[in-house]
Amino acid sequence: MKSWWSNAVSRRVLLGGGALVGAAQAVYGIRPNRPSHPSPPPGHGSHDGMITRGEVDNARNGFDPHDILTDWDVGTVSSLPDGRTLREFDIVAEDKEIEIAPGVIFPAWTYNGRVPGPSLRATEGERLRIRFRNYGSHPHSIHFHGIHSARMDGVPGAGNVLPGGEFIYEFDALPFGCHLYHCHSVPLKRHIHKGLYGAFIIDPDPARRAEHQAAARSRVLGSPENATWQEIVMVMNAFDTNFDEENEVYAVNTVAHAYAKRPIVIDRARPVRLYLINMTEFDPINSFHLHANFFDYYDHGTTLTPTLKTVDTIMQCQGQRGILEFSFAEHEPGLYMFHAHQSEFAELGWMSMFEVRG
Repeated sequence: MKSWWSNAVSRRVLLGGGALVGAAQAVYGIRPNRPSHPSPPPGHGSHDGMITRGEVDNARNGFDPHDILTDWDVGTVSSLPDGRTLREFDIVAEDKEIEIAPGVIFPAWTYNGRVPGPSLRATEGERLRIRFRNYGSHPHSIHFHGIHSARMDGVPGAGNVLPGGEFIYEFDALPFGCHLYHCHSVPLKRHIHKGLYGAFIIDPDPARRAEHQAAARSRVLGSPENATWQEIVMVMNAFDTNFDEENEVYAVNTVAHAYAKRPIVIDRARPVRLYLINMTEFDPINSFHLHANFFDYYDHGTTLTPTLKTVDTIMQCQGQRGILEFSFAEHEPGLYMFHAHQSEFAELGWMSMFEVRG
């Protein structure tokens, strides 16, 4: 027999908008005439007012989805004997309960205590050294989407770490682009769904990109050209709260409707570069749709010229990623929606807003 939670927090009940029972009634459902606080102004709410009620305790979680947008982990930098840059990172796997929607606690497996894990950022050609320690209750690993040797692949037999153990992954940062990392222990779908994934960004080396130097320099974190951009990272994810291999909660950067309740502030005078990664389990496709605007898309971020121009919707399968570039310079200030263009995903948490100012 299913528990009350299985019945109360199911896709069918949520989408039906019917009466919810117990604690779930305070979490999800169609809002009453009195809007919850805080919420977007009238005319700018989520689809037909369907939004989570209440607030997630970010302090208890140990992370804030708004901080995740721009919180780059650049590691510790030193020089190798040959003069090349060595960039080192420390990552710990641990079991941790997190709040993914108001009152909805999920038993996650985390990298560095958060979902998604830290957004690692390096520059093309650097030597990377990642010290991984497993404090969790199951074997874990880190598989990087990039170029490396087989023994650094983070799969069973090549960097899989038992509880209490550690492993050092070492390889060169190649190729440049918008990448990701995730646990590749088995069963794979469980380790990914439980939260073991994160962004892995490699900035291009302008010295290697003579034909596109200006574009390359604009992507290098800390450069004057990069400072003109508003860069953010979003990991599309979802959570199966009753473990029936069907998601009940959808989000970007883990907390349902976080950016609908507190919109992301955008300076109208500066262009936006969005690193988008899909790590949704149990659904074959996720998507991103931008209202009232269009963007250029760089599939996998491995080119300095767009692979798609002037589009407003992009689809990604799990593990697919890319860079979106757009501007609100010609727009009036205001609230602009963006969300998954699967309506079910939007209503169950993957609905967000940009607040354009200036």
